[in-house]
Amino acid sequence: MAYAQPIAALPSPSHPMAKTGYGKRPAGDEDPYADPDFAHLSPRDREIAVFVDHLVEGHAMGYKVIAAAHPRYGQQAVRSSLGRITLAGHLRWIKEHITVEDNSMRWVTRTYWSRTHRSAEWWEDFARERHGKDVTEDHMPGLARIEDEEIEEPAPEAEEPESNEPAAEQPSTAYQALAEVRAVDPRMALSDSDCRALETLAAEWLSLGATPHDITKALTDGLPPAVTNPGGLARNRLEKKMPPKKAKIRQKAARRAHVSRVIMACGLCDADERTTKIVSGLCEECLAEIEAEGPVHGYGAVPETFLPGPRDGRGGLPGADEVIDVTDRVDALRRAAGLL
Repeated sequence: MAYAQPIAALPSPSHPMAKTGYGKRPAGDEDPYADPDFAHLSPRDREIAVFVDHLVEGHAMGYKVIAAAHPRYGQQAVRSSLGRITLAGHLRWIKEHITVEDNSMRWVTRTYWSRTHRSAEWWEDFARERHGKDVTEDHMPGLARIEDEEIEEPAPEAEEPESNEPAAEQPSTAYQALAEVRAVDPRMALSDSDCRALETLAAEWLSLGATPHDITKALTDGLPPAVTNPGGLARNRLEKKMPPKKAKIRQKAARRAHVSRVIMACGLCDADERTTKIVSGLCEECLAEIEAEGPVHGYGAVPETFLPGPRDGRGGLPGADEVIDVTDRVDALRRAAGLL
């Protein structure tokens, strides 16, 4: 699962998690990791793509969060690269209208990632297939917060917080269990960002019947003499020592939820198909902004200059009697992909 070429930055184990059910979601049917995965992108876009590719499912995907964690690029650079990566066919934001069995409704924005670059048509089919999906499990932790909607088009719910500021409300039981580990063993002094990043895992332990004491024991038993990365060690142990899943009484009472409508959204400004045209994952305004920075290397149609032979003036292909220099064409395509 490693790339042969050195990468300047990869996500840390303490990268923030989005709210349960949000953050990075795989589109599925992916190829294994390989160096050529993002060879068609520019160097900066390629580095951001590799960074995103190494995020785990549920990691926050907002450009501000990624910029805060990346040592080389700021918010504007990351935002621009995410836009270009979207145009290249790796990333899409899809708004799903969720209807619960008690007739309450909400809009949510999902972030879908594909290591394999996909065509716009592939993403459109993917979005259509989301319609009717049962999403009870995704929304179960938040079902109690769903309120009846009196209008047909409620305001969209933001997918993830843009800020890393700690929440003002009372910390959750899962967060407190993690924060108190340091009192048992100073070698596992988890920072605030560690606790927030691991909160979802700890909450899953508690939902399976574990106690805060069980979490503390799992994180402190048999520690090495020195712990250089408490957050990474804690994540490793919480994932590998996860209690076996049990039948949950609360789950039996969960209200069923399904996707009742799906629309494509712009990945940079949150506009969607209800109010604007979405082209390859971006609205026309954001698309113009990204294209103004230079050519986008991606999955899209082959530029006219790279088509075989001369054009006929009307955009047609050359006649059958025209000769095509295959070597020149291959070299041109390789230069366009950044391989020469």
